[in-house]
Amino acid sequence: MKAIIPLAGKGTRLRPHTHHTPKPLLKVAGKPVLSYILDDLLRVGIHEMVLIVGHLREEMEAWVKREYPDVHAHYVLQEVQDGTAGAVALAEPFVDDELLVVFADAVLEVDYSLVRTLDATYAGVIWAKEVEDYQRFGVIVTQDDGTMARIVEKPKEPISKLANIGLYYIRDHALLYEGIHHTLESPPGPSGEFYLTDAFQYMVDHGSRILTAPVEGWWDAGKPETLLETNGHLLATTRGGIDPSASVDGAEIVEPVRLEEGVLVRGGRIGPNVTLERGTRAEGCELRDTVVGQHAVLERARLHDSLVGAHAQVRDVAGTLSVTDHSVVEGDG
Repeated sequence: MKAIIPLAGKGTRLRPHTHHTPKPLLKVAGKPVLSYILDDLLRVGIHEMVLIVGHLREEMEAWVKREYPDVHAHYVLQEVQDGTAGAVALAEPFVDDELLVVFADAVLEVDYSLVRTLDATYAGVIWAKEVEDYQRFGVIVTQDDGTMARIVEKPKEPISKLANIGLYYIRDHALLYEGIHHTLESPPGPSGEFYLTDAFQYMVDHGSRILTAPVEGWWDAGKPETLLETNGHLLATTRGGIDPSASVDGAEIVEPVRLEEGVLVRGGRIGPNVTLERGTRAEGCELRDTVVGQHAVLERARLHDSLVGAHAQVRDVAGTLSVTDHSVVEGDG
């Protein structure tokens, strides 16, 4: 089995951080979002992957080669951002068998072993998450047997609360690409893009049974507020803690936090839901719901719901902040 991972987006909702860092490489709880996905794929034995690159492609390719030398990666450039169907279409020359399609917008907890035992009558699986704010998502309307009937983008009426989260297994790859070609030859959607979900609809309309399966966990990291929420969740479950080399002197620590190697905290209050990456120094600060990149310096900062880049310097600032690597921000004290 191979995996297709579209990575070409510009990540506009996470600017300024995505001006110089590809969105999938932004860290949450001290680890790039893409790392969570690649680690899971390697764990289930998937080593060959088609990576659809675009924005900051050189940084993305260099990172994968450096951090994941065991990944057999094919890089395909998406020059025109024409939607999810256009992205997956570019992987067709490398697809000759069953495949996973994973969008790197979230941290997932999912049982991939389902595809090993899937009944032969199913052409694929769409994983979904039940949500209350269904108006924000494409939702899956199911048949009585749990298979997909249709996907409706951002419905105004509560026809379904099963959100499409961007994780798919396709056994019938030939029919998938027939559907993608049909989609690309049709008028684009309201946003001017071509949707992969229209290809799934084509498959269903041509007799395929696509099972809808729940995920154990899905934590969005596609915009600042959800990235911070995901950081807090991971700190509270699997990624929190204080590295033995971190130094805490006269500061109140409110769990959950993540203080990495070489972090120095003097005075103030840190937490809850705060990540201080390697080598960061925070003196006299009050921080909550905040992620700070490595080797940053914070002095007398009182921040909440903030993203601070690596090597940034922040002094005498209060409130919410979103600044990228090497920024200098100084308040009036």
